[in-house]
Amino acid sequence: MRIGVIGTGRIGTIHAHTLSRHREVGSLILTDADASRAQELAHRLGETAAPGVDEIYRWGVDAVVITTATPAHAELIGRAARSGLPVFCEKPIALDLAGTLSAIAEVETAGTILQMGFQRRFDTGYTGAREAVRSGRLGRLHTVRALTSDQTPPPAGYLPLSGGLYRDTMIHDFDVLRWVTGHEVVDVYAVGSDAGPAMFREAGDVDTAVAVLTLDDGTLATITGTRLNGAGYDVRMELAGELDQIVVGLDDRTPIASTEPTGPPAADKPWTGFLERFGPAYEAELNAFVEVVRGERPNPCDGREALQALRIAEACELSRRARRPVRLAEIPGEAERTFG
Repeated sequence: MRIGVIGTGRIGTIHAHTLSRHREVGSLILTDADASRAQELAHRLGETAAPGVDEIYRWGVDAVVITTATPAHAELIGRAARSGLPVFCEKPIALDLAGTLSAIAEVETAGTILQMGFQRRFDTGYTGAREAVRSGRLGRLHTVRALTSDQTPPPAGYLPLSGGLYRDTMIHDFDVLRWVTGHEVVDVYAVGSDAGPAMFREAGDVDTAVAVLTLDDGTLATITGTRLNGAGYDVRMELAGELDQIVVGLDDRTPIASTEPTGPPAADKPWTGFLERFGPAYEAELNAFVEVVRGERPNPCDGREALQALRIAEACELSRRARRPVRLAEIPGEAERTFG
């Protein structure tokens, strides 16, 4: 199997390493807007660098992996679909619903594969939580508390391009909430604070946000996000039911300290970022993509799944700006449930 990798930044480099050593992948063609970056990575891996996207298609590949900047995703997905090629794309498809729906339509018209990169679905902790909920171990689930906290904020120049905290960061929590519980969000109420560094206000974004969500079975969820968690990178999900409760993301590297005399000590080596925290999950999702391309398993996260997470993010952004509850039915793109 020959795979084209479009984008060789941080996550593209990780994906290229994973694919380069995969036993079912014979070779890679790498390209990037920064040609020297693609050439350097290709040299390190013993793979081929292409001067541009056109050459990837002209030289011939069996599948495409897209890890470029977000504004290029939808167009590249469409091109792969029109070429009849399966594609893996890092989230999101696009920063708006129109672009997302257009790209999904191209994939569905072509009858090709689009697997989206929501890596938490491949994390051992979230997988265990899903199994616990679906098995009935917790009894009736009534409360979910989730959070994503970055240790340091991104560069100021990234913020206007990110889509905002709900679409860029908390969208992972929205996706995995649906995936773990097996239920849809029906309404949200969201607020945000831009009281931190001025660059957030200048970008029209917030540095900290909270969303209260109601699921279609009555389960209540809270999701918080921040760009300013100096203790470290913290991603957790607590699920409480009538019989038991569990937590994802609590280990000896969780950046939190207890004030109780007998509580656990602070982490000696707290998580510093998502690439470190979710390293095995990133590898697992690419291994899954190879299996999907080979026809060995169904698509674990298609474009419609990504659309649902974006719709929740859109509802939260509308709620924050309008200062009112928002029903998901108000957000375009509603479709039948697609997850199992």
